[in-house]
Amino acid sequence: MSFKLNKLKNKNKETPSPTGSFGDAEYQKVIDGIKRVYRNKIKPLEVTYNFEGFHSAPLTDSDIEAKPIVLLLGQYSTGKTTFIRHLLDKSYPGEHIGVEPTTDRFVAVMHGDEDRVIPGNAAAVNQELPFRGLNRFGQAFLSRFQVSQTNSPVLENMTLIDTPGILAGDKQNIERGYDFTQVIEWYAERADLILLMFDSHKLDISNEFRMAIQALRGKEEKMRVILNKSDMVSQQQLMRVYGAMMWSLGKVIQTPEVVRVYISSFWVERPPNCFEDCRELVEMESKDLLRDLKELRRNAAVRKINEIVKRARLAKVHALIISHLKKEMPAMFGKKKKQGALLNHLDQEFAKIQQKYHLPAGDFPNPERFRQNLTTYDLDKFKSLKEDLIEKVDEATSTDFPNLLTQLPVSNPELDQQQRNPFDTQTTTATQNFWDYNAIDISAHQIQFNRLNPRQGKLPGAVIKPVLVESGLPNDLLAHIWRLSDYDNDGYMDIDEFSIAMHLIKAVKLNMLPLPEKLPPTLMPNRKL
Repeated sequence: MSFKLNKLKNKNKETPSPTGSFGDAEYQKVIDGIKRVYRNKIKPLEVTYNFEGFHSAPLTDSDIEAKPIVLLLGQYSTGKTTFIRHLLDKSYPGEHIGVEPTTDRFVAVMHGDEDRVIPGNAAAVNQELPFRGLNRFGQAFLSRFQVSQTNSPVLENMTLIDTPGILAGDKQNIERGYDFTQVIEWYAERADLILLMFDSHKLDISNEFRMAIQALRGKEEKMRVILNKSDMVSQQQLMRVYGAMMWSLGKVIQTPEVVRVYISSFWVERPPNCFEDCRELVEMESKDLLRDLKELRRNAAVRKINEIVKRARLAKVHALIISHLKKEMPAMFGKKKKQGALLNHLDQEFAKIQQKYHLPAGDFPNPERFRQNLTTYDLDKFKSLKEDLIEKVDEATSTDFPNLLTQLPVSNPELDQQQRNPFDTQTTTATQNFWDYNAIDISAHQIQFNRLNPRQGKLPGAVIKPVLVESGLPNDLLAHIWRLSDYDNDGYMDIDEFSIAMHLIKAVKLNMLPLPEKLPPTLMPNRKL
């Protein structure tokens, strides 16, 4: 195995990536194709029939190019912010963790070269960020929104959306100043994964949480449920908690399919009073969740095509409804009376359109909600049907997007270490084992790490420097080892990073393979993404 990544990068530029891998150039080519098809064949239909006034604003290039988005929803103190902290293994700007409702705003946690906070108004007008559509919710919302940027390998492949803790009891009657449910719906349309967070001690679903979940209807394939802090109850109690949670969810998510539930427990520092009888189950479930998050980047292009095809079908039905209502209006007299009659019997008009164009009922919007939007418009001012725009959308969904899908390589499943060489009775060679995180003896370095008196589980570089200097290696080599070990680049080391640094020093002394330019994924702690 060679870790000379610069040579490998240059080689990848010269030759196409092998079957099953999906390089940045191939990914960008598909994304460019999606933007072109949407801009030329779907957006004109949306603009002509005012799709924005009834559903959502036209997509921008930054919307389509955006990294996969993970939306976290849950009542306060269910561990949403702690979950993000666990994934990043570091704090991020504006983070606040506590048992009370601490997160009072929507926070988009994104990758950046340095830590900084972008206020909501500035983020909503930034053309490089996928949040321009949030302007529709006004100043009351934008003052409660921010983008927190930090340098993290995890955020190179996804954006995490932390949301305010959903209120319960009398607190949910307090006016937020903006429509919380509509904001959730806006994020959900653009999210690749929606995580509903529950606490093993907090299973009730408040009215506001219920409305937020109901706003996710039609997006069930994105939804996952995390039963967090599962190690704070015993095995017998966990079975009862799980059953009670599924019963509560069954009354809100009214689908025959069961939502995937991860029985997990994410802590910054594990409390001493945790139960250990379900530890193996909790860790296996947590690994499954992290594996799903790792797959987001690989499947991002397919999901973007899927979402835009759904949007195109909705835009087509919207255009047929608008043009139908326009056609039903009288030419001269009685327009106001006719408009009232059409709005009162909107479900019957939907049935006529469905029968005429042979459309599925599931593609039509909610009649009551659509009627409320129509009351602010004059139906006589709507556009008549333009067949050429409909034909372009049909061509996009039947030809263009399927052609883009054929450009995506078929990815093989990720194999376990022992499955990667069918002729090797041992798992791997000694050299390969050395570059695996499991080969690091964490316990051997734990005592030395604790003697340095870490604060909140971390030590600054000034404290660790004398320990590394004792190895006798030259400064330039130690600086390279520090860059590899401090993979989150925050100037501190936790026990994992400290152990990796000591492991790399050992590799140099044993004359192992040349140190890599970047820390190999196999040396990353197992719980990291």
